Amino acid sequence: MLRPGAQRLRGLRLPSLPPRGSPGCARSAWGRRGEENPPASAETRWKDRAETVVIGGGCVGVSLAYHLAKAGMKDVVLLEKSELTAGSTWHAAGLTTYFHPGINLKKIHYTSIKLYEKLEEETGQVVGFHQPGSIRIATTPVRVDEFKYQMTRTGWHATEQYIIGPEKIQEMFPLLNMDKILAGLYNPGDGHIDPYSLTMALAAGARKYGALLKYPAPVTSLKPRSDGTWDVETPQGSVRANRIVNAAGFWAREVGKMVGLEHPLIPVQHQYVVTSTIPEVKALKRELPVLRDLEGSYYLRQERDGLLFGPYESQEKMKVQDSWVTSGVPAGFGKELFESDLDRIMEHVEVAMEMVPVLKKADIINIVNGPITYSPDILPMVGPHQGIRNYWVAIGFGYGIIHAGGVGKYLSDWILHGEPPFDLIELDPNRYGKWTTTQYTEAKARESYGFNNIVGYPKEERFAGRPTQRVSGLYKTLESKCSMGFHAGWEQPHWFYKPGQDTQYRPSFRRTNWFEPVGSEYKQVMQKVGVIDLSPFGKFNIKGQDSVRLLDHLFANVIPKVGFTNISHMLTPKGRVYAELTVSHQTPGEFLLITGSGSELHDLRWIEEEAVNGGYDVEIKNITDELGVLGIAGPHARKVLQKLTAEDLSDDVFKFLQTKSLKVSDIPVTAIRISYTGELGWELYHRREDSAALYDIVMDAGQEEGIDNFGTYALNALRLEKAFRAWGSEMNCDTNPLEAGLDYFIKLNKPADFIGKQALKQIKAKGLKRRLVCLTLATDDVDPEGNESIWFDGKVVGNTTSGTYSYSIQKSLAFAYVPIELSKVGQQVEVELLGRNYPASIIQEPLVLTEPTRNRLRKKSRKDKI
Repeated sequence: MLRPGAQRLRGLRLPSLPPRGSPGCARSAWGRRGEENPPASAETRWKDRAETVVIGGGCVGVSLAYHLAKAGMKDVVLLEKSELTAGSTWHAAGLTTYFHPGINLKKIHYTSIKLYEKLEEETGQVVGFHQPGSIRIATTPVRVDEFKYQMTRTGWHATEQYIIGPEKIQEMFPLLNMDKILAGLYNPGDGHIDPYSLTMALAAGARKYGALLKYPAPVTSLKPRSDGTWDVETPQGSVRANRIVNAAGFWAREVGKMVGLEHPLIPVQHQYVVTSTIPEVKALKRELPVLRDLEGSYYLRQERDGLLFGPYESQEKMKVQDSWVTSGVPAGFGKELFESDLDRIMEHVEVAMEMVPVLKKADIINIVNGPITYSPDILPMVGPHQGIRNYWVAIGFGYGIIHAGGVGKYLSDWILHGEPPFDLIELDPNRYGKWTTTQYTEAKARESYGFNNIVGYPKEERFAGRPTQRVSGLYKTLESKCSMGFHAGWEQPHWFYKPGQDTQYRPSFRRTNWFEPVGSEYKQVMQKVGVIDLSPFGKFNIKGQDSVRLLDHLFANVIPKVGFTNISHMLTPKGRVYAELTVSHQTPGEFLLITGSGSELHDLRWIEEEAVNGGYDVEIKNITDELGVLGIAGPHARKVLQKLTAEDLSDDVFKFLQTKSLKVSDIPVTAIRISYTGELGWELYHRREDSAALYDIVMDAGQEEGIDNFGTYALNALRLEKAFRAWGSEMNCDTNPLEAGLDYFIKLNKPADFIGKQALKQIKAKGLKRRLVCLTLATDDVDPEGNESIWFDGKVVGNTTSGTYSYSIQKSLAFAYVPIELSKVGQQVEVELLGRNYPASIIQEPLVLTEPTRNRLRKKSRKDKI
């Protein structure tokens, strides 16, 4: 254990440290660039009114103020409780990278770096930006596969990224021990920036364009007004704001509590060490690239003529500052640090010394142990919050420096133009709900921090904090029979196993142990009858005298007649697909709306906002947790259900897309004749407490027909064969419905002026530049997942959106966006998978006709014969 005053520990010489305080005790930092106190706010003026009030003066909040003011917003006020950069910004390691596994988060990183490159010239403020590049090193074959997997998602982005071999790695980073290194993932434009200087440059820019940055000005109260504005109170006075943005870092929970929200955020302690001059580093002719040793779970970069080393400990060893969650952040905490604890990181230090041997004889001159705020899934929360008008957030940044520039621009565009510039639902603050308890948040934050550098597989599942309170009525019945997936707090079966089969979760970049079981479930639905738990669907009840008028304004499709259902899309003002819902008209003026589990509060916020802004007299109720949903599908679905109800389920009486209230045995259900499988099927909406009984009744009734379970993996294969689009893949805020092939659902000639109608007319008049197509490809043991590059004539021309293995034709199947000129049936292209381009053919969709279409063609054939 490290003792105060120790001079050497396992090869590392250490500074003489002050005596250790009590656990969690803060102390001032030393030795950081820009550690001197910034000048007190030069602003003496005050504004009583503001278009936007940003709460928090870290790099993210200041970036938003800068972007809003630069874009022309006249009244932007930023309020900081102590001084700019206080909190997490000032002590950050300042890493910047183009890399991110999230497709659109790459755009955030790209925007940040391009801004930082020009900020010094624009503002006259030095930002200390270094761009020596970065290398992620692979020391195992599975890491090489991961690099290839990430490279397939790079070709259609503006970011530069390459896989390089050991020889090139050693040339760029000559201090490495190359014994175990197999490959590197290289990003040329990566580097690091001084967080303090960056924030001060953004602040100078914000002031230059007219924003007011006020500090110290702690927010003491947030009071919503009936017109949607806010009274923001501080010791210096009150500001009336049209909107507020919580960008308060690890004080974000305190700000959230002022408006009645419990934001799921946990402060964690992150340590890094800085060495004194190392002769071998000083002798280098150019700056070393930033190194990320993924197996060792640390980053390492040059700091002047020394090195800066930052590890991510395992979830068992890392330290969560949970006292701040239970008791709040200590008053006055700002530019302080926690006592260092090198014992926690020694295993990472030893790995780093083996990888970079010069560390063994390095002196440590600085140890930084500061708080960083984590959300449960490590991603920030960015955007407007459901349930509270004009309350926005930009919180939970584990990597605030690289996100600050891009998020400031992204939020500024959204605020000014009424819709996000591109889709970032993975950052939606509304992905969390009442099920996100403090215990869950802490468990997930521990897991996310500890898993910082683990292999990122497709279909990844993480198990900490599960299950939540949000389990369906079937959870106990099914948990021992299947592999569960996590969907917005719910547990939902991904695939089922039989006796003797491998039941373990074994993620892979290639086909894995669920490949055969999913194939069996696919055949079950196509040949017999299957049952699936669909309870995680988001479910809303909307009624009132203006309900029809509201929905006609929201949706591009017509409103279904009473007793019927349709698929409808909410579009943004620019004509992009904000959401896809199933709309059922149950009784006159009363509707049941269904959306995907991950879109529940995302969609509800949009609906509520439009209802309020338009003054519609409606009642909107979220009934997601009240209702369970059981899906039954396959050629014998009608035969099984008919045994259990007096309602006539024949095709002529209970038509496709019809909805009825009935009883299955003695259990009341709302039955909708629809199935995402494309086969004959119903969705049965019922009280959540009836789920287990309903399931047992249906399964007992179907024994003669060979009924069995199926999960979401089989459902995905079935829907892709039927060419059903999925929101979040084939359509989202990056796509318009015409290029997505949703023309059938878009009624441009309906009388109502639905949101996005005029934009769509213009898009149609100009003509499309790309189109969604369905393609097949013969592979070996790998299938497309989505977001892979499409190649033609040696160039990347598009990207897949989702993919699977087709059990009907025994080939891979994918949706992809390609240029119009390459969208014809029969066109040959290539799909990049794990470093290899596979030949692919665009086919006539769907690959397999839906049951209603097959049924209609059979009837037509019989009529023609007659």
